[in-house]
Amino acid sequence: MLARVQSFVLTGIDASPCEVEIDYSDIGLEKQQIVGLPDASVRESIERVRSAVMNSGYRFPMGKLLVSLAPADVRKEGAVYDLPIAVGSLIADGTIRPPTPVIQTRSRQRVGASSEHGDAADALLEAEYEGVDQRRYLLAGELALDGRLRPIKGALAMAMLARDKGMRGVILPADNAEEAAVVRGIEVYGVRSLSEVVGMLNGGLDAQPHPPVDVAELLQHASAPIDFAEVRGQEGVKRAITIACAGSHNLLMLGPAGTGKTMMAKAIAGVLPPMTPEEALEVTRIYSAVGAEVTSASGDHGRRGLVTARPVRSPHHTASIAAVVGGGPVPRPGEVSLAHRGVLFLDELPEFPRAVLETLRQPLEDDKVTISRASGKVTFPASFMLVAAMNPTAKGAAPGMNDSAGRRDMDRYLSRLSQPLIDRIDIHVEAPAVPWKELSAGASGGKRDDAPKGTSTAQIREKVLAARERQRTRQKGKSNSRLSGRELDTLAPLSEEAKTLLGQAISELGLSARAYDKVRRVSRTIADIEGSERVETHHVAEAVQYRLLDRKT
Repeated sequence: MLARVQSFVLTGIDASPCEVEIDYSDIGLEKQQIVGLPDASVRESIERVRSAVMNSGYRFPMGKLLVSLAPADVRKEGAVYDLPIAVGSLIADGTIRPPTPVIQTRSRQRVGASSEHGDAADALLEAEYEGVDQRRYLLAGELALDGRLRPIKGALAMAMLARDKGMRGVILPADNAEEAAVVRGIEVYGVRSLSEVVGMLNGGLDAQPHPPVDVAELLQHASAPIDFAEVRGQEGVKRAITIACAGSHNLLMLGPAGTGKTMMAKAIAGVLPPMTPEEALEVTRIYSAVGAEVTSASGDHGRRGLVTARPVRSPHHTASIAAVVGGGPVPRPGEVSLAHRGVLFLDELPEFPRAVLETLRQPLEDDKVTISRASGKVTFPASFMLVAAMNPTAKGAAPGMNDSAGRRDMDRYLSRLSQPLIDRIDIHVEAPAVPWKELSAGASGGKRDDAPKGTSTAQIREKVLAARERQRTRQKGKSNSRLSGRELDTLAPLSEEAKTLLGQAISELGLSARAYDKVRRVSRTIADIEGSERVETHHVAEAVQYRLLDRKT
């Protein structure tokens, strides 16, 4: 007997249809085989499925069983096919009965969206069925030996595929239901065991789909983890961070150890504009594809669902190129893609291998990463804000004015960064050591909270949102950091005095053409924060001050 079940195959972060065909015959010796470019985990599915079916109280077909995963020229990996194989085997064996129509109608409806699905794409009588008609759903799930269902990767991409192909919905592990339910227009059944799936399909269990998730409502509850008011001193750095966030500029903080650079970097996500529903779905699809867990707005950890806060990724400096940029034998997203629509924080920047840092140049320019292999290429989104921090020397301390040996150490340490990479960072700002007076303010009497606090996250966010709104109105949503040279000529006109000042800076500092445009973009953002349509001399002067490493080279 032949049975067909619809599933999906994940390529990068995108899902495509996969038809699971099971051909069962009780004539001949017992043999089970899977074809269709399965990897080791897929080939092992037969043994997991056998145990799960038998431990759930059902009979596993004991004859010739051939499982075909189509299309046959696309590599299949992972344990997502356990549930489709189990359901197909039980259909072929007769344990799961074909859907029985209860009320016939004359209308006919295409259930599949493409002839690729075989019978699932043929016109079927529209009817009320006893049980769930599995032909209209995509199925996926990893089975435990006792029949429980474990979560899978790519649930959101699977739900999007079901919607795009005109399927009625998806049947997948309960842990993935909230993630898939953000996709409107489909039914999402989250199940916890194989027995529950069999009951649904045979009509013995009255299952209800997972309620749709209100994406906009979840995004309203996203909160900032750290308030800038907790950072003592560093008002100059906070000003630079305000400008960087207002224009989505890349930022480098240079200063001795223990000056709050890491703390401020982690607080940046709280001043960025809230994610739109479209951005949240983009980010969640990436996290879903790699099986990464997220933290809910209420603080729950270890769950799978919508990513509501802008991500902040902080890879260790020992991370490989594949871990940071993406790659591997089967291409997977790296940290730059996991930071999509958020912040990529590189602490101790010169400690990263030179090869890793140089691979960042392409995604910083193109907002995407393309991984090429002999079998094809995969493109991952990578539109992120780079925030980096570094000490002036390998020892962590800044050299004194008369310390010539320390100055040489600093020059050697800075030379680990290539000039092309430095050019791609819009703002370089120094984070000096915080004076004892500011650190100890309010400590007397044991009430540190009574001490005057600096600029808070709320104050920075207000300026950032106002500047972003001006850019949205003027540039139709395009941030200042993405403006081309031609667009800058039109949208960031300089006064004559500003042009003269910028010309002097280029001559004296030896700025590159890329750095020249960076100064103009930052100047445009400073003007937006002040509400000025024209870029004035003091805007350019401040922007030039943020080319710190250009002045040191």
